[in-house]
Amino acid sequence: MDHPSQPSVRHFDHCPWLFADEATEEQRAAQREVQQAVGGDTGIGERCYVAESAAVFPDRLRLGDDSYIAAHAYVTGELDTGSHCTLNPFTTVRGNVVLGQGVRIGAHTSLLGFNHSMTPDRPVFRQPLTSRGIRVGDDVWIGSHVIVVDGVTIGDHCVIGAGAVVTRDLPAWSVAAGNPARVLRDRREVRGTGTAEVNPAAAVSGMRPDDGRTPPNRPAPDAEPGAVTAGGPERAPRDRQGVQVAAAADTEAAAAAPGKRPEDSRTPTTHPKPAAAAGDPEPAPQDRRAAAGDAEVADLPGKRPEGGRTPATRPAHDPRAAALAVFADTARDQAAGLVDRCWDGERYVDRPGAAPTVRAHCDAVEIAYLLLGVAPEHLSAEEHIGRLSGLQDPKSGLVPEFGEPLPVADADGFIGEGAALYHVLCVGYALDLLGPGLPHPVRGVRDMTARQLIARLEALPWRTGAWGAGAWIDSLATAAHWNLRNDDGSDHGHGTPESLFGWLLTRADPWTGMWGSPSAEGGRLQVVNGYYRLTRGSFAQCGLPVPYPERVVDAVLDHARDARHFGPGRENACNVLDVAHPLWLCTRQLGRGGDGYRSGEIHEWAERQLTTVLPRWQDGRGFGFGPGTAGPGPEPGLQGTEMWLAIVWYLADLLGRSGELGYRPRGIHRPEPARQGIAGLS
Repeated sequence: MDHPSQPSVRHFDHCPWLFADEATEEQRAAQREVQQAVGGDTGIGERCYVAESAAVFPDRLRLGDDSYIAAHAYVTGELDTGSHCTLNPFTTVRGNVVLGQGVRIGAHTSLLGFNHSMTPDRPVFRQPLTSRGIRVGDDVWIGSHVIVVDGVTIGDHCVIGAGAVVTRDLPAWSVAAGNPARVLRDRREVRGTGTAEVNPAAAVSGMRPDDGRTPPNRPAPDAEPGAVTAGGPERAPRDRQGVQVAAAADTEAAAAAPGKRPEDSRTPTTHPKPAAAAGDPEPAPQDRRAAAGDAEVADLPGKRPEGGRTPATRPAHDPRAAALAVFADTARDQAAGLVDRCWDGERYVDRPGAAPTVRAHCDAVEIAYLLLGVAPEHLSAEEHIGRLSGLQDPKSGLVPEFGEPLPVADADGFIGEGAALYHVLCVGYALDLLGPGLPHPVRGVRDMTARQLIARLEALPWRTGAWGAGAWIDSLATAAHWNLRNDDGSDHGHGTPESLFGWLLTRADPWTGMWGSPSAEGGRLQVVNGYYRLTRGSFAQCGLPVPYPERVVDAVLDHARDARHFGPGRENACNVLDVAHPLWLCTRQLGRGGDGYRSGEIHEWAERQLTTVLPRWQDGRGFGFGPGTAGPGPEPGLQGTEMWLAIVWYLADLLGRSGELGYRPRGIHRPEPARQGIAGLS
């Protein structure tokens, strides 16, 4: 029984933001039981609250840290949320719904991530269900009595007024209202002054403007979400630093936007983390970065650099570490045979029966050097060098695919798409492993002016094809790297790296640290995959820090919860690599080892992926790329094997266990920078 002066459970169900400060130990224990009783495939983060009166019957639930589900909310289907998300009283969330970080949903609002068909051939109740899902970005404020229908994507930082019916996508920073909802203005606009300067970290209530992290003390409560001041626009609330955090700064915003949400929506600090699932990783070890001087030792098969040793905090009999060692020994023993399987007597093919490709030759070189430290035995090292060097056109510096004509350059001298873009990477790195590197500069990149580069960057399809945009930058930046290594003494193209990094640093979204926009069809797939390609060839290759690394981790983990790409049996090599590498790059940059930003979630994801991928090795054949029709498909081959070997290393290194593998990626996927910095930027 609650103490007479103590708020009741019913009180907390309707005002869960009070629970952190005012609940008794008995009430906290009861809340833990409520969370444990939620059925389905459920994972609830730290300091979360689920109202006892809420109807939560998910097929899948991932509730991020510091989030709550309030009284009489109704949740079914698949719901994935980031941290600091709130479903206020009587909210309905059904179907497939993904929320970003800091999403506030007002009372009596419905997010309906499914639909019925309505063909006239049968009664409505017999119509099949359809689902495209709903995707909501970061820092989104949805007012009371709003309806969001299936297939809608709501961009980051949107504010949606009470009673709106959202039937189509809303771009980032929109203030929207009405039925159907329409965009009234950009949230960053300040009347009479145009677009305001925005401090992104301060714009999310509960985050500090200096570094975006959650402050240790909660600010005082505000009005309940969905409330609108009757006498006109409410005064914008301020966080502990005095920075405005509400969008309702004028009469139009007050009419269109929901009321401010309670600042102290976080739940108890004493609320324990749910019981760990079988196979959860041990507490993370100390920083795992290999010293620069260890790179050469790391390149030798069977040698473990000092930075990759088994951590002292892990018992020597750890079966997970032993599994990695057994896997690596198996891969080394079978490396020569699986490469031989893909030699047709004249050239390399990705898998038996496929046509020879330039990439297959490069993958064979990468695998042999990674596991055996030598070139594939079918040709001498000099013959490998001669064949790959001879593929490069001396005039353009490009490498076409076998049997295809040399690609035609665009007006700025470089190409926009096609196999030759990736050949800048794979042929360049294969020749780098063999010794000499590319014999000729990539002249389109060497001769490109800063003005031409900026024009090309602005024209890339960031909204509709962020992966392609990132891949183009990967190729351009790698070509610039080879050109700088193969400097012919000319002054051409020496401003390319500086212009590229200047553009990237000023265009990165401060809320995600990325470039590009998500979509209803693919979620963050294009954005995250494009981020990997872009940063691999630019920031990672040059040893430069990426902007907003914590926000990148948030966005990548949000993407990794998307069941369309990471559901059972759906993971392919590209999608897993394009999560693993950014997580590795950012956690390494943050330099906090096992106690770093969201490390528990990162370790859990890496552990789950390792558990999934290691059994997929097929003796004598290697790895398949992955299910479906993307890439070469599920048949084991050189591309899948080369990529998954690198992925296994990154996953293991995230967990502090890469030393058990006895190998370290050396080519395209090398963890060390290919060059140290750019003049003026390092």
